Amino acid sequence: MHILFVHQNFPGQYRHILRALSSQGGHTLIGLGINPLSEELPNGVQYQQYMVNRGNTFGIHDHLLDLDSKLIRGEACAQHAIKLRDKGFNPELICAHVGWGEALFLKDIWPNSPMIAYQEFFYNATGFDLGFDPEFSSASILNDIARARFKTLNPLLMLEVSDWNITPTRFQKSTYPLQYHPRISVIHDGIDTQLAQPNLRTSPLKLDNGLTLSANQSIVTFVNRNLEPYRGCHSFIRSIPYIQDYSPGTKIVVVGSPDGTGYGAQSGDISWRDTFLAEITDCYDPALVHFVGCLDYLKFIHLLQLSSCHVYLTYPFVLSWSLLEAMSIGCAIVGSSTAPVQELIVSGHNGLLVDFFSPKDISRAVATILQEPDLAFKLGKNARESILAKYSIEKCLPLHLSLMQLVASGGLT
Repeated sequence: MHILFVHQNFPGQYRHILRALSSQGGHTLIGLGINPLSEELPNGVQYQQYMVNRGNTFGIHDHLLDLDSKLIRGEACAQHAIKLRDKGFNPELICAHVGWGEALFLKDIWPNSPMIAYQEFFYNATGFDLGFDPEFSSASILNDIARARFKTLNPLLMLEVSDWNITPTRFQKSTYPLQYHPRISVIHDGIDTQLAQPNLRTSPLKLDNGLTLSANQSIVTFVNRNLEPYRGCHSFIRSIPYIQDYSPGTKIVVVGSPDGTGYGAQSGDISWRDTFLAEITDCYDPALVHFVGCLDYLKFIHLLQLSSCHVYLTYPFVLSWSLLEAMSIGCAIVGSSTAPVQELIVSGHNGLLVDFFSPKDISRAVATILQEPDLAFKLGKNARESILAKYSIEKCLPLHLSLMQLVASGGLT
C-alpha cells in the first residue's frame, strides 16, 4: 500500500508499525513531521519535514493560542501535502497523530483516502485533569470551562473527518464524547519487552554528571519528560525527606528536563523543580538526590534495570510510556491511585497504589518495597507479566496492522 504517516515527532507512536511494514516490503511509506529526525528509520521509509513560516497571531486571546498554533501547523502540513499530491502521491491510507493540528486539512487534499486518527485525550472542564489539583487549579471555573472548550475544537474536527480513531487506553477513550466511542479502538502502541526486560546481572551505569549506579545500591527512580505537577513532581519532591527518614542511604534519581514546558502551566521565574526543592531545604540530604536531566533511551533502560523502586504519579491524563517500560523491566512500582494508572496496576499484585497528594503515603510505600525484597520481587514479576499479557509489541502490533488493513479496504465504516 501507499501509506502516509503524520506525526510532529515522527516516527513517534508509529515506529513499531513502520518496522513491520518495512520488513514486509512493497509498501510506499512516507512520513510528514515538523521536527528533524532523532532516530534512524527502517529501510524504505521516507521522511519529509514541513516548514512553518510564521508564529502565533499577535494579541490573540489566551484561549485561542492553542487553536491558532494548530491552525498554523495544519496549514503548513497541508501545503507540503499538496506538493506530494501534485507529484502523484495518492495514499491508500493516512495514519495521523492529530494532537498538534497537522492533519486538519489532509482529508480535503485526499478526500478518498481513509484516515485513522491517533487520539490521545479529550479535554473536559471537570472530572479529569482540569481542576484535579486544587493547588494549581484556576481561580475561575469559567476559565477552566473556556480552556477545555477551545481545546476540544481540534479533536472534534478530526473526529468528524476521520474514518476511524485509535487511542491507547480505555481511560483515554472514556474522555471522548459517547457518540464517537463506536469509532474509537483501544490499542496500545506496544512495548519492546525484549529491550525493556529485567537484567539481574546489570553492570554499573555511569552518567554524564559522573554519578555511578550499581545493582548493590538502594535506588529509587522517578521520571518525567518535563518535571511538572501534571506528573506529580511536587508530590514526589515533597516525599524525599520522608523517603530518606524511612530508608537512609537510598539514592534518589530523577530523570527529566527541569526547565521544559510540559502539559500544564509554566512555572514562572524558576523551574518547578527548584520551586519545590526550596520547600524542603534543610529537610533532606541533597548528596543522595540526583537530578540527571534527560537520558538517551539505552541509559534510561539501564537505569530502570538498576532501580529498586520506581515511582510514577500523574493527574488523570495521558498514560506515559515510562510506566509500562518500568513494568516491563520488572520494577516494583509505586503509582498514584489515579486513572489511567489504575487500569494497569492492581495494588498489592503488580505494584502499590497511593494517594497522589500524600508525600507520606508515597514514602511509606517506597519504604515498604525497599524493606521487603520478597514483596518487591513479586510486584516486579507480576508487573512484567501484565505487560507481556497485553501491552507487548507482539500483542499490540497485529491489532494495529489488522485495523489498518480493515480501514484501508473499507471494511470499517
